[in-house]
Formats: sequence, C-alpha cells, structure tokens
Amino acid sequence: MNDLKNSSNKTKAAFVLLIVMVVILLSNFNSLQNSKKANENINAIHNDRLVVARYIFIYANDLHSIKAKALQEGISDSNKKAFITTALQHIHSIDKLYLKTVLTPNEKISFVSFLASCSAIEIESQNNSWSQIIHSSNQALEALELLSKIQIKEGKSKLASSNAVHRDNTIFGELQIALLAVLGGIALYLLIVKKKKIKVKIPESPSMN
Repeated sequence: MNDLKNSSNKTKAAFVLLIVMVVILLSNFNSLQNSKKANENINAIHNDRLVVARYIFIYANDLHSIKAKALQEGISDSNKKAFITTALQHIHSIDKLYLKTVLTPNEKISFVSFLASCSAIEIESQNNSWSQIIHSSNQALEALELLSKIQIKEGKSKLASSNAVHRDNTIFGELQIALLAVLGGIALYLLIVKKKKIKVKIPESPSMN
C-alpha cells in the first residue's frame, strides 16, 4: 500500500515537473521571438529612419543652396544654371538610396511631391525663371518637412514597440525564475524528504535457559 502511495506521489511530482518544463520552454520560445522583433525594430530605426533623416538633411542643404544661387545677383545665368544642375544631380544621386528604404504610404506621397518640385526646378532653371525656382524650392522644402515628421513618428512607433517587447521579455524572465524556483523546490522534495519506514519488530521467543 505504501509503495502504491509513493508511486502516486512520484507520478504527481513528475507531472508537475513536466508542466513546469513545458511552460519554461514556451516562455523561452516567446522571449526569442520577442528578441527577434526587437532586433528588427532597431534595424528599422537605423536603416529606414536615422539614415533617411540624413538624406533629408542633405536634400534641404542642396535646396537652400539652389535658392541662394537663384537669388544671387551679379552672376550670369549660365553660372546659375550650371550650379543648379550640379545641385540637382547631387539630389538625384540620393534618390535611389532613399527609395531602397521602407516607405509608408504617406511617405511615398510626400516623396513623389518632392521629386516633382525638383523636376520643376530643373525646367525653370533652363527657362531662367529664377523667381519660380524660389517657389518650387519652398514646395520641395515643405515636402521634406512632412517627410521629417514621418521619420519622427515612425521612429517613435518602432521605439515604443521595442519597449513593449522589452517589458514582455522582462515579465517572461521573471516567470522563468519563479518556475525554476518551483522546479528546484520539487527536486529538493524528491531528494531530501523521505517517508519514514515503519518497522515491525517481532519479539524474540523467550529463552529456554
């Protein structure tokens, strides 16, 4: 009867251990998935937001240079055209890099608007329409301002997602520690706590001496 009871206790303990191990494995798997998401978010912040912010800064500098050159007096139209053409070539050299990044729908619209303004500047430069170049440059800068706001918004979104993943990993880490403590307690129970065996002492037969 005692053997049956001991066997039942061992079965229960083994079942609890199995459940704890399964929960730990699932928790571990979830933590790995969360780490993968966090890594993707960090890469997205760098590749699609920080790098793009640098492109926007370069675009803005070139546009301000174009505006300054269009307003400059005392230089020939041919010199203005040559400078603006070089600046636009520099702008377009970055376009392919920009388009390789992940663009949101709103970002695509603003970027197309920016490219359209740059095309307008090119045509207006050929026609010596310097006042129109100022207007088109301002439109291009407005499109860049919208693009910059999108970078900030998307960057904050990715950062919030990474923080949420970090919180989840912390919770699951604490859960694993608690489960391991339970696992250790059960192991100690199985190793240290023993049932006292009841021994029945058979009285010796009386001596005949």
